[in-house]
Amino acid sequence: MSTIHEQAMTYVYQQMLQRLLDFYSRAERTAIQLLVQRLVVAAGGVERIGDYRVLMVQNGSRESFYVLTALRAAQLSIAGRYPATFGLRVVTPRMGDISQATLENIHRCYSALFVYDDPRVELLMADNREVTPFNHRKPLSTAARDANRTDLLMFGHLRSPDSLLGLGDEGYLAMAEFYRNMARWGEGVDAWVSSDTPRQQKQFMAGLQRASRRFGLVIEPSGGFDGLFAQLDAMGGELFRQFYGQENIGPWRPEGRFEACRRMGRVSIDDLIVDRLEENSWALFGEFLRVSPDGLVAPTLDHEYLSPYLSAHLYGLQACYLQGRSYEHGYGDYVQRTIMIMHRKRLPMHVCQQVQELFGSPSAMPERRAQAAAEAQEALGLSETQLVCMLYAPFIENGAGLENYLRCCHPDMLFALPELRNAIEGGPATEEAKQWLYEISGLPVALLNKVYQSPIAVSEQPIVTVSARRLEPEVPESSEDEQVARELYERSAR
Repeated sequence: MSTIHEQAMTYVYQQMLQRLLDFYSRAERTAIQLLVQRLVVAAGGVERIGDYRVLMVQNGSRESFYVLTALRAAQLSIAGRYPATFGLRVVTPRMGDISQATLENIHRCYSALFVYDDPRVELLMADNREVTPFNHRKPLSTAARDANRTDLLMFGHLRSPDSLLGLGDEGYLAMAEFYRNMARWGEGVDAWVSSDTPRQQKQFMAGLQRASRRFGLVIEPSGGFDGLFAQLDAMGGELFRQFYGQENIGPWRPEGRFEACRRMGRVSIDDLIVDRLEENSWALFGEFLRVSPDGLVAPTLDHEYLSPYLSAHLYGLQACYLQGRSYEHGYGDYVQRTIMIMHRKRLPMHVCQQVQELFGSPSAMPERRAQAAAEAQEALGLSETQLVCMLYAPFIENGAGLENYLRCCHPDMLFALPELRNAIEGGPATEEAKQWLYEISGLPVALLNKVYQSPIAVSEQPIVTVSARRLEPEVPESSEDEQVARELYERSAR
């Protein structure tokens, strides 16, 4: 870069910084200065800040957009005062089928912050264990889609069928692997910047422990993230490969580009993130970042690999097939709980209404169910038969629920129960039996055998997650929250 060009870009960056700060309140500008001080101290002083690299995850949530603007403001503020500033690695996990609208939001955010051509910022994404430069036009690979499908089914089957839908455990393992490998990528990073509160950290670690138990792995108890990377290094990091087998899942790629071990620090900024609750605060997202609400990942109960719409569909199926209630009741429960969480987080009412409109009105439920079934088939290659089989979880604990599942859903196959067990156990069985098991479950016999030998996880609790992997704290529900959620849902029926 020539000196003239560098000077011109420096001017552009500082002009952009000033415009960004104009969208901040006085309290937020003060928080940025505290963030600058915290990063300088973590780097070991101003003289070392130019060699300091930090990592953050950008996944399309409101929180991640806000954190990125704060880090960008801190980066450019330091650059305006000192000869050098810290390097920023921003990574997007493509572990689920992130919508194109979300990718477009991220792209517009990057453009607004002028990070594409800034050598101090590294923009990456991970698709099926492969690290690539961020590209908002790149579709999710077929291999990643298949991996998401397998993970969803495996964790769906590794649960008690009478538990509420706690799908999402695989996300704890997936994100733990993701954090570790993105820290080790290339020249590595020195710190991970996290805005998760202590309660959210505790919930993540508890979920990671629960998920690890399902896979027969051990994560030591921990109340926060401080010991996370040391534990992952001790376990070898690649948790899915330890369960599925080296032959079924490849290593992170490109091979040879990851450090063997990376002792990474953590800079917590949850105490510096000013709550943006007022309606006019959304100008930062709408006017400056040009973030569209349609692609904004909202705090819902959705499964990480599914849209909130498909998650509601699963709750409807569970109510219909396992709980003796109607599909509409299960679907409606999910929608109301989602709106209640959003209201509890004090999101603007118009945002709650937009999410409500996403789910559709109760009167349109038959059409929504058919659309959801089509989306499940298109996005994950899963039929309703396979989803229902997953909800029954008939194979876990040596097939304890297999006979009941057949009796309820496939009574014409009860005669073949002994042969089906033989096939799952690896004994003599016809190819027809193996193929039938694959068609109704979506999993090959080799993976059904792993489920078959697994016990039901002890003290299994339903999990509440958001698709950004930011976990919803278990805040007691208030009658006001319930009333608002109910009114919004009932209003959509009129």
